[in-house]
Amino acid sequence: MIKRILFLEKDHIFIIHKLKEKGFICDENYYDSTNKINLSIYDGVVLRSRLKIDREFIQKAINLKFIARVGSGIENIDQNFASKRNITLISSPEGNKDAVAEHAIGMLLCCMNNIFRSYQEIKKGKWCREINRGVEIMGKTIGIIGYGNTGKSFAKKLSGFDANILCYDILTNVGDSYAEQVDMETIFQKSDIISLHVPYTKKTKGMINYSFIEKFFKPFYLINTSRGGCVITNHLIKSLQKGKIYGACLDVLEYENYSFKNIFHHKKLSKNFLNLIHSDKVILTPHIAGWTKESKYKMDKKIVEKIILLSEQLNLKNKEKKL
Repeated sequence: MIKRILFLEKDHIFIIHKLKEKGFICDENYYDSTNKINLSIYDGVVLRSRLKIDREFIQKAINLKFIARVGSGIENIDQNFASKRNITLISSPEGNKDAVAEHAIGMLLCCMNNIFRSYQEIKKGKWCREINRGVEIMGKTIGIIGYGNTGKSFAKKLSGFDANILCYDILTNVGDSYAEQVDMETIFQKSDIISLHVPYTKKTKGMINYSFIEKFFKPFYLINTSRGGCVITNHLIKSLQKGKIYGACLDVLEYENYSFKNIFHHKKLSKNFLNLIHSDKVILTPHIAGWTKESKYKMDKKIVEKIILLSEQLNLKNKEKKL
């Protein structure tokens, strides 16, 4: 049975209000370390990225039924240990899939049509047309790696561009009317544009590296709105310099930690990051692809729905046991 829930991050008034309406006790603690919180009294925890939910945290939270992460990724949670403790992991990738898809397309259009670069030139009094001649999405082959919520939304929104859309996923039979599911060899052979929509795991960490990039039959544009650690930055930079990658649209960087806060003091920034900033082939945004006013409400709504559903399921199981 779920009664008391702990909120570890601010700005989720909607979730708290809706859960209180349903009779749940909602406590808030936004500043203390977990060592100062009596975790044993809570049936559930709601957070984004401020804290890492590790084995030690879970061991202290002896009554925990669920951990809810408002967002899509759950890499800040020890998923294996949570599973061993029969703790349900809740996230809300459905809530920001459209925001991520729109942002990815916006970055791609900026990159392929030199929108940001030409804007900067105009501000400096330069009127350069020929060197800013763009490239159309129409007729290109777009390879989507990871065809879950955001990958599917990206493909759907691209459907009006008259492009050939392919997808690759470790799961079978996930292709649909918007994207043809193919193997990676086909992605390597045909893609003009690659967009990453993968979770951050041991398999996807550093997946965009020299070896991976060299397998492509032709130069391509790269979009990453998933996790920064999926791309090895110095490998990307050298591929941009060689012309193997035409341009990169990066909403995430490998220098981010799990809380996605300010990266400018990261010890590894140095030369690689400066190369990204000063390259006219790169578009950077500060991890805001899924960060819209609409997505915030939709993610919160999904979290509420999933917590209430879980509570109802647990209550039903308890009743069946008593019978």
